[in-house]
Amino acid sequence: GAAIGAAAENIVFTSGGTEASQLALHGSVGGLAVAGGEACLLVSNIEHEAVSQNAATAGAPVRGVAVTQDGVVDLDDLRAHLDAVTAQEGVTPILSLMLVNNETGVIQPVAEAAAMLRAAGGLIHCDAVQALGKIPDYLALSAHKLGGPQGVGALWLRPGAPLLPILRGGGQERSLRSGTENVAGIAGFGAAAEAAVRDLPKYQALAEARDAMEARLEREAGVTVMGKAAPRVAGTSCFAAAGFKAETQVMAMDLAGIAVSSGSACSSGKVKRSLVLSAMGQPAALAESAIRTSFGWKSSREDFDAVADIWLAAARRTILKDHA
Repeated sequence: GAAIGAAAENIVFTSGGTEASQLALHGSVGGLAVAGGEACLLVSNIEHEAVSQNAATAGAPVRGVAVTQDGVVDLDDLRAHLDAVTAQEGVTPILSLMLVNNETGVIQPVAEAAAMLRAAGGLIHCDAVQALGKIPDYLALSAHKLGGPQGVGALWLRPGAPLLPILRGGGQERSLRSGTENVAGIAGFGAAAEAAVRDLPKYQALAEARDAMEARLEREAGVTVMGKAAPRVAGTSCFAAAGFKAETQVMAMDLAGIAVSSGSACSSGKVKRSLVLSAMGQPAALAESAIRTSFGWKSSREDFDAVADIWLAAARRTILKDHA
């Protein structure tokens, strides 16, 4: 609660960020239905599958909200969807917009979007698993993204926001999420949140090393850095070199002891085309060649240099071999 500027009694502990988002989406739709209302879900086209797939099964119509080429939600498109939904009597718009994109690190204008939803009488759910923050209605968090234990997450709920329980039983978490709490995990979550807030300046300082790594890759290999022109968190870099297959990059980096992915961090080691980059309008040649690198609070400048060294060595054996 202290980490996000909220009262502790408004936090519901869950098994992780996925369940927290499911509770927010399904629970808000169900809560409105119990009160005799209807919902329409507005889901940005760059949401994690934990959000988009749960939205698709929440029992309400779903509208996709476009993003710009920089990977930022298009507020004009959001306005158009809001106008269409609010023209329907008795329908409440519920926007799901992540705080930080898990692939590109691009920070989304949640505050501006929340103001639009509030003016329209709507609600907003924010998947903030990638970064702690504060928004008006529902906020999903996960401990392991802060360096805490796996298997524990939380949903912050604005007092008065509609929410129907999904898991029922013993009445734990004020009957909003029944099931025995992961007490040890929750304690670890609290410690990790405290440390994350304390060490935030260290994490922000990674931006300089990330920018230097990206500049080197641009200079020596002509890579395209995704979301470079938009505000991003310091430890995430997503880049692509046309013709350099993502699966080849993932394998080369893995053999050198570095874990990267071609999509979400939770799919590290797996290869699939990024829906986020497709939503950003990136051509197939780049979307299929992009990898995501992620650095943490213990990362050093040497770690960024090592990623660049190993990636460039792999590139020279493939796409850059004719230029050696």
